[in-house]
Amino acid sequence: MLLSNMDLVVTAPAGVAKLRELILSLAVQGRLVPQDPADEPASKLLQTIQEQKARLIAKGKIRRNKAQAKIAQHEKPFALPPGWEWVRLGALLPFRIGKTPASEDPQYWDQEGYAWVSISDMAHLGEVFDTQRKLTARGAQVFGYEPLPVGTLIMSFKLTIGKISVLRVPAYHNEAIVSLMPLCGLVTDFLKYMLPTVSKTGVSKEALMGTTLNTQSLSNLLIALPPAVEQSRIVARVEELMRLCDTLEARGPLEAAQHARLVDTLLGTLTGSNTPQELSAHWQRVRTHFDLLFDRPEAVDALEQTLLQLAVRGLLVPQDPGEEPASGLLQKICAEKDRLIAAGQLRPDKALAPLQAQEAPFRAPPGWEWARFGDVAAITSGVILGRKAAISAPVLLPYLRVANVQRWHLNLSSVKQVVIDQSELERFQIVRGDLLITEGGNRDKVGRTAIWRDELPVCLHQNHVFRVRGTSPDWNPVWAELYLNSVTARAYFAAASKQTTNLASINMTQLRLCAFPVPPLVEQARIVSRVEALRSLCADLRQRLSASQTVQTHLAEALLESVARLVPKPGSKWP
Repeated sequence: MLLSNMDLVVTAPAGVAKLRELILSLAVQGRLVPQDPADEPASKLLQTIQEQKARLIAKGKIRRNKAQAKIAQHEKPFALPPGWEWVRLGALLPFRIGKTPASEDPQYWDQEGYAWVSISDMAHLGEVFDTQRKLTARGAQVFGYEPLPVGTLIMSFKLTIGKISVLRVPAYHNEAIVSLMPLCGLVTDFLKYMLPTVSKTGVSKEALMGTTLNTQSLSNLLIALPPAVEQSRIVARVEELMRLCDTLEARGPLEAAQHARLVDTLLGTLTGSNTPQELSAHWQRVRTHFDLLFDRPEAVDALEQTLLQLAVRGLLVPQDPGEEPASGLLQKICAEKDRLIAAGQLRPDKALAPLQAQEAPFRAPPGWEWARFGDVAAITSGVILGRKAAISAPVLLPYLRVANVQRWHLNLSSVKQVVIDQSELERFQIVRGDLLITEGGNRDKVGRTAIWRDELPVCLHQNHVFRVRGTSPDWNPVWAELYLNSVTARAYFAAASKQTTNLASINMTQLRLCAFPVPPLVEQARIVSRVEALRSLCADLRQRLSASQTVQTHLAEALLESVARLVPKPGSKWP
C-alpha cells in the first residue's frame, strides 16, 4: 500500500520528513525487519546486562538505581515481536545528567580546554566534533568525573526533547542533556534511532513531556528491546531507508530548481516579445504545457508578474488607431496643470528636463507617449514627525507610514497618530484616488505603490510616504499604480536610489524624473480591466493549488497513519 502510493507521500509538503518518522516508528516496534527464531532472545541479553551492571556497581563505576515499578500491561503501547522484551531505561543502561558551572565565572571557562556540550552544539542523529564553549581544568573539577569518552550517546530532554548525537570528542555537557552508556549487547546506533522515537509512544511520551523532568522520569522510560543481532539488522535497514529518504529529499529541491528555470525561460520569451505577433507565437508554447508549468503557487506568481510586465508594455490588449492618441491626452493634462497653477490651486514645481529617447525602458506602442512622472501628476511629501512648529489649533489625526503602504494594498492593522495644526489639514490629507509611494526600505521594497480608497474618514501621510495626485480628470491612478509596481519601474527605483547595507531610498526629484508611459485614455481602461481579470484568475489558480496541496497532505498523513496502525496492540497475537 505504501509503495504503490509513494509519489503521493514524498511530494506532499513535509512528506519525506513524515516518512522518516514512520520508518523509525516501525523500526522500534519490530515491523521493519523479520525476526529470526535462532537469535538469542532479549531476555538473555537483559540477564547479561544486569550482571555487567552489578559488577560496575561493585567497582563504584556507576550508582545503583532506585527500585522501579513492574511494567503494567496498560503501560505497554503495542504488542512485542517474538524474542523482544519491555524494559525501563534505568534498568537497561546507566545514564548521567550534566551541569553548568557558573556561566560568568572566568575560572571555569576558556577558549581552549575541555569540550562542554549544549543543545546548540548537537545535530540530531549526528556527531559532535567541537563545542562553542570550553571548560578549564577547574571547570571540569565541578563535574567530579573524567570527560565522557568518544562514542558516548547524548540526548536532550529539556527544551528540545529527543535530540540525539554521538560524541566524537571527549566532553562534558549541560543539565538539559543526558549521557547514555550502552552496556554489552546494546548497539549504540540502535539506541540512537530508538530513543527519540520513544517519546512518541504511550507512557514514555508523558514522562518526557511532563511538567517535571528528573532522573526518575528518565529512568522510567519504557523501551522495547530486541535481541542484539536483530538490533544490528534494524540499524542496517534504517540507514538504508534513510539514504533513500536523503535521495528523495535532494530530488525535491533539484526538481524545483529545474522547474523554476524552465518557467523563467519560457516566461522570458513572453517578456522578450516586441510585437503582439511574437507574443502570440511564444504564448502557444507556454499554453501547450500550461498544466505542467503552473502546478505550484510560486510558478503562478511568476506568471502574474509576467502578465503585469506585458500589460505595461501594451502587449496585452490591441491598440485602436481610432482612439485619441496619448499626445492629445498629455496636452490636456499639461493645460489643466497650468490652469491650476495660475489659479493658485497648485504650487508650481521646478521644470524638468525633457525625456530623452534613450531613457525610455522600452519602445512605446503606436499612440503611446513617454513623459516624466512629475509632468503628469503632483507629487508631495508628508508631515515630518517630531518637528518644532507653532500649533494654534491642534488636531490629532491618523497618518500613514512606510509600514502601512504595501505593494498593491494598504496594511492598516496598526495606524499611528500625529498632532498637526488645523490649517495644515489640506496640505497633508490624502483623498480618494491618491497614490501612496514609499520613499525607502529594503532594496526590493523601495517605491511600493498603493491607492487610497477612503479606508479611513480622515488620514494624513508621513514625509517618508509620497502622495501623488492627478491634476486632470483624465488621470487614471490605477494605470499609474500598475506601472509603478511593475518590474520596469522597480528597476528604475533600484538604479536611481541611494543604497546602504540592505536599504535603499529615493527622493522626490528622482520620483519626478521617472520615465512614465502614457497610453491613450481608453486603452488605459482596457489594460486595467484585463489585468484585474487576469490577476483574479491567478488568485483562483493559487487557491486551487493550495487546496490541492492540503488534500495531498491529508491523504499522505492518512496513508502513513494507516501503515503505522498495522502494529499489533498489547494482548494481540504477533503475526
